[in-house]
Amino acid sequence: MKTTISSANVDHIASLSHIPITEAESKNLADGFTKVLEVVDDLFGVDTQNIQPVSQVTGLENVTRSDEVLTERMFTQEEALRNASRTHNGFFVVDQIIDK
Repeated sequence: MKTTISSANVDHIASLSHIPITEAESKNLADGFTKVLEVVDDLFGVDTQNIQPVSQVTGLENVTRSDEVLTERMFTQEEALRNASRTHNGFFVVDQIIDK
């Protein structure tokens, strides 16, 4: 199944995203998206029946430290709200901002 993305598809997505693009960019993106989908279609055709799943191929291990909560560095709720200009029931109050 060959899937193609047209410039009209790209223009529609750009319009929904409020991203201005030129005709040349639209054609270039359409060609690029179509190529990506062709590669994905090729991958779906690969026979993986007798292949074992692999999650790590380099042998490296995670070297990050475990997440630790340092309670001596935490603010209490009262300290966090101390300099807030407006609060309500223990929360910050901010102006509502709605565009379109």
